[in-house]
Amino acid sequence: MSETHEFQAETQQLLDLMIHSLYSHKEIFLRELVSNASDALDRVRFEALTQPALMPGTEPAISLHADPEARTLRISDNGIGMTRDEVVSQIGTIARSGTAEFLRQARQSGGDSVDLIGQFGVGFYASFMVADRVTLETRKAGSDETTVWESEADGRYTISAGNRDFAGTTVTLHLKPVDGEAGIADFTDEWVLRDVVKRYSDFVGYPIRLYSEGRDEQLEEPLNSMKAIWTRPADEVSDDDHAEFYRHLSHDAREPLLRIQARIEGNFEARALLYVPSVAPYDLYHRERAHRGVQLYVKRVFIMDECRELVPDYLRFVRGVVDAEDLSLNVSREILQQDAQIRAIRNHLTKKVLDGLAELKRDDADRYREFWAQFGPVLKEGLLDLSEKRERVLDLMLCASTSDESGLTSLSDYVDRMGDDQDAIYYLNGPSREVAAGSPQLEAFRARGVEVLLFSDPVDEVWLQQMPPTYRDKPFRSAAEGDVSLGSESEKKEEAERSEERQGEFKPLLDALRTAVQDEVKEVRLSTRLTESPSCLVRDEGDLSPQIAEMLRQAGQEVPVVKPILELNPDHAVVARLREIHESDATDARVGRYAELLLGQAVLSEGGPLRDPAGFSKRVAELMLSAL
Repeated sequence: MSETHEFQAETQQLLDLMIHSLYSHKEIFLRELVSNASDALDRVRFEALTQPALMPGTEPAISLHADPEARTLRISDNGIGMTRDEVVSQIGTIARSGTAEFLRQARQSGGDSVDLIGQFGVGFYASFMVADRVTLETRKAGSDETTVWESEADGRYTISAGNRDFAGTTVTLHLKPVDGEAGIADFTDEWVLRDVVKRYSDFVGYPIRLYSEGRDEQLEEPLNSMKAIWTRPADEVSDDDHAEFYRHLSHDAREPLLRIQARIEGNFEARALLYVPSVAPYDLYHRERAHRGVQLYVKRVFIMDECRELVPDYLRFVRGVVDAEDLSLNVSREILQQDAQIRAIRNHLTKKVLDGLAELKRDDADRYREFWAQFGPVLKEGLLDLSEKRERVLDLMLCASTSDESGLTSLSDYVDRMGDDQDAIYYLNGPSREVAAGSPQLEAFRARGVEVLLFSDPVDEVWLQQMPPTYRDKPFRSAAEGDVSLGSESEKKEEAERSEERQGEFKPLLDALRTAVQDEVKEVRLSTRLTESPSCLVRDEGDLSPQIAEMLRQAGQEVPVVKPILELNPDHAVVARLREIHESDATDARVGRYAELLLGQAVLSEGGPLRDPAGFSKRVAELMLSAL
């Protein structure tokens, strides 16, 4: 019995995009369908390790059946197949997190500048670029039930029962007419199919066989070489070969930024071929949605797709394959987590990737900046790991800085520029680079020519506070925490004496201001870090930063109340005038109102939220009116 269903609105938008696609390389539909078939064969091979009965009774293979007269092309496999429910969830609807993002990026690209189809897991729908009608017939391994899905992309699809003799999937394309201008070649032609398979799918690990109704005999030789690229000598593999293998592996049509090959020999053997993408995948910060990372093979037998045990989480952007010689074929994730060989491979690969990035940073600064722009915040997650690799990650960091607010600097270059009397690496966190760069907390540093690093990624708040870090024996010190004392020892002593003297002179005013805002600050004191602004907020060393507090709140955790310190610039005209007003009349109401304005100004300068925006706005209006 056939059932007709309506496509979801988002699904239909995707199909419309495919039907009216401006992609000039419409042959990529075959790459996507072959890749899906290869994945299905991988999965049945893996399941058969524990359930041998699921293994196909014939050679695991992908077949192309071309019929020029009927204008059809069938792509078949004897892989894992799908149940009816899986067909509905995976083919009939595409309510997946990546679909909306795919549509947004595809529209922005004009449909042709970037190949996004496979990257977002919607490759099956590329079929509608070349076909008016698509039929999918599938049977799950271990099941007797066959399901048929069919659509003409007219807003509907049908689901019905079918009759298939063995597990696997067949996709039948009822092809559109050949149209050279639209990029639709004759995809029933043997040489067209040979060319497409050779270009996009030569490294697929299963034979791709062609059966053509237009020939007197079937082709005996597979269309693809099936050579595992990581087992071949480096000089036999061209850059084009690597580009196509990377594309097949990652479904990313862009060239990888970096290629890393590794061979481990000794007590056990393993080979690895890894790539660093040139552009961050859309799901980089949603690890639970990611599907393609480092694949694990054992003696060229596919074991698992996303083997997270092979690289640390802060290198999750790496794509590639690892082929181990001595692991068991029925290795499980639980075994992987405790396996000594896997730990050794992980350590080796981590070192090789960090070495490769260090070499790129040293030899090609422009390309390394491209890498950092895409993956810097993720790589910095490695600073949360207190192992010996932490120093390696610090070596790779690029930071915004007050010495060059449009560029980036390395920590090594920063330390080399430090003055003889500077004993710490100064930094400032902020919600953005621009907010941090404009903070009044930097005024004394700028006045003395002391460079400050500017951090704005959420992970920076965590690693800088997790454990006091050092680099080349220099501690990191926040420009917004504690007292600031810059210059030589004699200058620091002189400044401390002068600060203590002035603190006594301003004490009556400071006490009055603190009384006015005591619910929001723990202390009001004179500042040694302000030269131009009247006020700023600072924290005691070890206090939670506002950004960390907000992160904890969003995570549903209880946040301890931490009040900041309000610092005032004794040389600013506003503070000097307030002192005169208070000395003249300690009960003058303006002192309390100005205390609230100075606090609000300090909160805004660091990009924080006002506790009472309406009240602050009212007081500013009153001030403007009195000035006019």
